[in-house]
Amino acid sequence: MCGIVGYVGPKKVVPVIIEGLRRLEYRGYDSAGIAVGSPSRSTLEVRRAPGKLCNLEEVLREHPIEGTFGIGHTRWATHGRPTEENAHPHRDCSGRMVVVHNGIVENYLDLKRELIAQGHKFVTETDTEIIAHLIEQVQLDADAAGEPIALEVAVRRAVKRLTGAFALGVLSALEPDKIVAARLGPPVVIGVGEGESFVASDVPGILHHTRNMYFLADGDMAILTLAGVELTDFDGNPVERAITRIQWDPIQAEKGGYKHFMLKEIWEQPRAVADTTLGRVSLDSGKVFLGEMKLTDQELAATSSIHIAACGTSWHAALTGKYMIERLARLPVDVDYASEYRYRDPIAGPEALGLLITQSGETADTLAAQREMIALGSRTVAICNVVDAMVAREAHGAIYTHAGPEIGVASTKAFTAQLTALFLLALKLGQLRGKLDAAQSVALIEQLSRIPVKIEEVLRGRSAQCEQLAKEFSNARDFLYLGRGIHFPIALEGALKLKEISYIHAEGYPAGEMKHGPNALIDETLPVVVLATRDESDPASRLRYEKTLSNIQEVTARSGRVIAVATEGDTTIGSLVEHVIHIPPAIELLSPLIEIVPLQLLAYYIAVRRGCDVDQPRNLAKSVTVE
Repeated sequence: MCGIVGYVGPKKVVPVIIEGLRRLEYRGYDSAGIAVGSPSRSTLEVRRAPGKLCNLEEVLREHPIEGTFGIGHTRWATHGRPTEENAHPHRDCSGRMVVVHNGIVENYLDLKRELIAQGHKFVTETDTEIIAHLIEQVQLDADAAGEPIALEVAVRRAVKRLTGAFALGVLSALEPDKIVAARLGPPVVIGVGEGESFVASDVPGILHHTRNMYFLADGDMAILTLAGVELTDFDGNPVERAITRIQWDPIQAEKGGYKHFMLKEIWEQPRAVADTTLGRVSLDSGKVFLGEMKLTDQELAATSSIHIAACGTSWHAALTGKYMIERLARLPVDVDYASEYRYRDPIAGPEALGLLITQSGETADTLAAQREMIALGSRTVAICNVVDAMVAREAHGAIYTHAGPEIGVASTKAFTAQLTALFLLALKLGQLRGKLDAAQSVALIEQLSRIPVKIEEVLRGRSAQCEQLAKEFSNARDFLYLGRGIHFPIALEGALKLKEISYIHAEGYPAGEMKHGPNALIDETLPVVVLATRDESDPASRLRYEKTLSNIQEVTARSGRVIAVATEGDTTIGSLVEHVIHIPPAIELLSPLIEIVPLQLLAYYIAVRRGCDVDQPRNLAKSVTVE
């Protein structure tokens, strides 16, 4: 997750870019950089600094630069440490062309080997640097063939060789007053002004200069010049996109065209999961890297038990994480409501690890539980979405979820990012304790790497179905959500989402407990949402699935109305229930990240139909800073 701002026009370019990066600094804190050019010189001036944007500003005060076009970047470190040499923009061999990049190049090692063989010299540890050299090589090949090509043509040819996700900004000293931008995955916004053009990774970075914007789609490219903006696809064919006139204030503009923040944040989950994973795993070795962890590997390996404290949605993530950690690391895990932790006289000590999960990092109950753990002698680790929040400052390490700001009160993308962080922690602990070998780790990381695409499939393929279901069930007075094993916490979270924003009473329950009370509630007026996915590679999952089918039959025998979430290809369940939402298959431990998405969408569309304030539900606040 990175911030990008670029400008072509008559204004002083450095203040425009720095101000825009300041408004986007939440997208990256590890390093910052800027490149500026002018028609009067054949080189680009580059300034970079590790750390926050203020460090770059200090460099610019000591070594000022001027120009008519330029691009800047704030970085989250993914490939390579957060150092000056790894900061963007990155240069080609000539130093006359630079690239900024948001995303990941999955095939960068293969491309790097190829480019080294062609004589290119690399000076950083990043995947982004290969993009600059690849574009340079495309131009060299064209020159050798006697057919010199423009920068945008070279970029088009280069991006077709990239595997992964990217938002790119490219500029060359040899083609002044031009920026080429491209998108495949991470967002790119193009601003149109009077005799000036802007590019950014999000609206707030340029909104104070123009309200007229293009939102690039995947596969779009934009060429920004003093004459205006040209849009094409990666083949060079013209693309027509309507200019969006931003009518909202800067906070509203962050919705990016979505009706509500919650809907935007639901759709941002593929990126949130990918960004939380980026830079933390190696597909080659299977190793997990948790760079913000102050505890040594030896200290983590010596942990005898884990005590997790969290509130609300984070508590449901904790329950899910319990299954992950116990399965992969074979460590006992206790999960507490943070608000209750101090009141049960907990047993903890130096051999136990305290794990705090909180989106804001400022939740009062969670901080109180953390301090109780520390008082009892335990080391603590925070899973948090806000860098340098209080819970992280007081912890012995942190795993930051790179979900970006979450404005909707009902948490969505923060939840899936927390699940991702918990899975990474479970992998790390399993490796340190000798429970996972390299081959097992690589296989699990490969499965995790596929989750963003699978979430995207659900969003694109099941949103309309969830909206249609909302029409049918928005007048219900109660809902029941059922799940077994690791799916039970997802039933709890689905129920919480519904009651938070639609004000319908909803309850999550273990499916196996139906005979012990909840069956009394079943009648023809009660919608029952059942998590009935299966992992064919896991015997325990197949057994769970069979037992869940029995629970479904208990409901339908009593005239209950079932909405089942099932795995694609499952033809059995369709003959048993009224409605089936199919989702892509996944291994048992990762299926919760996909299962929750249709439950979020269902809650959202029901709330919209009921006329509720989706983003700011009554009586609730985003960050609970009092007990």
